[in-house]
Amino acid sequence: MRNILIIGAGRSATSLIKYLLEKSEAEELFLTIGDLNVQNAQKFTSGHPNGRGILLDVFNDPQRREAVENADLVISMLPARFHIQVAKDCIEFGKHLVTASYVSNEMKLLDPKAKAKGLVFMNEIGLDPGIDHMSAMQIIDRIKDKGGEMLLFESFTGGLVAPESDNNLWNYKFTWNPRNVVLAGQGGAAEFKQEGKYKYIPYNRLFRRTEFIEVDGYGKFEVYANRNSLQYKAIYGLKDILTLYRGTIRRVGFSKAWNMFVQLGLTDDTYKLPNSATLTYRDFINCFLPYSPTDSVELKLRHSLKIDQDDLMWEKLVDLDILSNQKVIGLKDATPAQCLQKILMDSWTLAPEDKDMIVMYHKFGYELDGKKYQIDSNMICIGDDQTYTSMAKTVGLPVAIAAIKILNEEITTPGVQLPIKREVYEPILKELEAYGINFTEREVPYLGYNPERVVG
Repeated sequence: MRNILIIGAGRSATSLIKYLLEKSEAEELFLTIGDLNVQNAQKFTSGHPNGRGILLDVFNDPQRREAVENADLVISMLPARFHIQVAKDCIEFGKHLVTASYVSNEMKLLDPKAKAKGLVFMNEIGLDPGIDHMSAMQIIDRIKDKGGEMLLFESFTGGLVAPESDNNLWNYKFTWNPRNVVLAGQGGAAEFKQEGKYKYIPYNRLFRRTEFIEVDGYGKFEVYANRNSLQYKAIYGLKDILTLYRGTIRRVGFSKAWNMFVQLGLTDDTYKLPNSATLTYRDFINCFLPYSPTDSVELKLRHSLKIDQDDLMWEKLVDLDILSNQKVIGLKDATPAQCLQKILMDSWTLAPEDKDMIVMYHKFGYELDGKKYQIDSNMICIGDDQTYTSMAKTVGLPVAIAAIKILNEEITTPGVQLPIKREVYEPILKELEAYGINFTEREVPYLGYNPERVVG
């Protein structure tokens, strides 16, 4: 049996574990699933002859090192900042590594050592990053193969609630780490390029600079810019491209409403509220409003955010019960962002029968033989339930497929890498189609942003 160690049994690991257990007999695999919560580690392998769950504390060096040494390949589903020590163990013991996270600078520094030992360190092989890389490179390479010159590339992804489970005024529920949702867009201005012009959106304006897309059968969505689109010039080989823009998809109206939290300061994660444990939701909101001996919290909030009496924005706040004087934050020394997350989880946590939805949308503009063309490509994936979500499927399945192909020596290029080579993306995208993860392509007239090249 070939041993795969999976570190982390959170919500994104469900489909990954299920896939590998189903393949374990045919592929001669044994899974060891390690988690700080041993019940989480064991619940997916209970009774299965080819899997076991163990207690694994990634900060316990002897425990972690022993688990890595006994594996043939390691899959780390930990938060990105915890991968590096696992990666160093993999270098020491000569083990392949697969993660769904962005490549950190520390991880990049391990590239020479991984190559020297012939180890595949596959990163960014989940959804976004992951399926976005593979599906984009497949079409970009196809365009370049026939002599086309890329003019425009836009890529948008969103983890949303499926239409049948969309029952709140925000048209949104948490389908992945809620903390990442609350902190989205922070850490620097969004940087991108449109018609040869470099554009920047600071965080305080990010959720008021949105664009719209239409997806057949699912209607209109809005997109706000991701933090740094420009890094993909080098990654995708788009050095001279005129338009390069990546963004996050939400239902129309979400960003305008979310901007209320940004303007109030509720998404700030840089300081702690000393009395957060005893604050009611109403008290928490009042912390960010001016003092008044006469005005109610409601009146001050309306005035501060300039919310008219008939504005739907107010109904969205009411929908969250954000002014309750009964509910308590209950978190000691929490930041404003942590308090906001607690409030949102009351309303935005998926119910057991809820289904989530992944939407991915690419636009490719190119020139060939003096003519301009455009390909639009989109993917919709609907989850099964609260456990086997579309998020878990689209993150976990590419990780699992890559792991087996590395063990089977179908993916052999060593080093710290992304799934942008044909040997990686072609077979993985092909297999994903069998699991309902496939793209619909259509050729449309090339519009770009500015066909006449007028300065913008």
